[in-house]
Amino acid sequence: MDQLRQMQAFVSVVDTGSFVRAADRMGCAKGVLSTLVMDLEKNLGARLLNRTTRRLSLTATGADYLIRCRQILDDVREANSMASATTQQVNGRLKINAPLTFGNLHLAPLWGEFLRLHPQVELDITLTDRVLDLVDEGYDLAVRITRLADSQLIARKLGSDRMRVCASPGYLKRSQPILEVQDLANHNVAAYSWWSGGDTWAFESLDSGEPQSVSVHPRLRTNSGDTCRAAALAEQGVIFQPGFLVGADIRTGLLQEVLPGWAGPTVDIYAVYPSQRYLPSKVRAMVDFLVDAFKQPGWQ
Repeated sequence: MDQLRQMQAFVSVVDTGSFVRAADRMGCAKGVLSTLVMDLEKNLGARLLNRTTRRLSLTATGADYLIRCRQILDDVREANSMASATTQQVNGRLKINAPLTFGNLHLAPLWGEFLRLHPQVELDITLTDRVLDLVDEGYDLAVRITRLADSQLIARKLGSDRMRVCASPGYLKRSQPILEVQDLANHNVAAYSWWSGGDTWAFESLDSGEPQSVSVHPRLRTNSGDTCRAAALAEQGVIFQPGFLVGADIRTGLLQEVLPGWAGPTVDIYAVYPSQRYLPSKVRAMVDFLVDAFKQPGWQ
């Protein structure tokens, strides 16, 4: 068991490139982690890491040993997961990352029910729109609204939504009409700074399927969808946001959708987790729970 801990420390140092960051990941003091790695090298009778004041690097022996360490630690995790699944217990700490607005609006109301169903689970939820490295930062699971491109992650689709262009009735009443896609170029815009298309908004005609795009000129730019919504409600301009954020406002008339003959892009919502040969029972339970919860999305 001591050697497994030493292996974990060694792999963590290599993955993070720092004894300080590795100690933080493992939840121990830097001195403790350094001792684990040094004891491992002493037991093996071989140096695994070259240490300088500026950087760490693997020795040739360390590079070969790292491969075997990863395999052994993966096997241990898989064995533990299989044992847990066999006893039908869902327990332990589950670290989850999710987008800020979606997490507050549509995930936060679900956590209580999941904890009631699985009283041995502890949830550690981080909400941020920044895309985190799940493996490097130790997350078990993430909810992402994106076009997935990372082949190292396994994904299960939870649902889809559509981007909508809308503004307050007051703003639209005093502004130039928005009859065509290109009319958006002449309007005040509150833009989401992390939108994949930047300041180019793309649409598709509902009649012909013809694609069309427009370059907008934001007066307000923010990394928060909630701030975009607040600006629109304050009659400050047009926004381009998903239905899960503005759908209720459109239904109640606080916001008005424009360009009804044109559809904004579809965005997909996924539960994603690191690739493993055996999925831990706590992750499987959460993914299944979310899939079931979003069979009928509340924003539609």
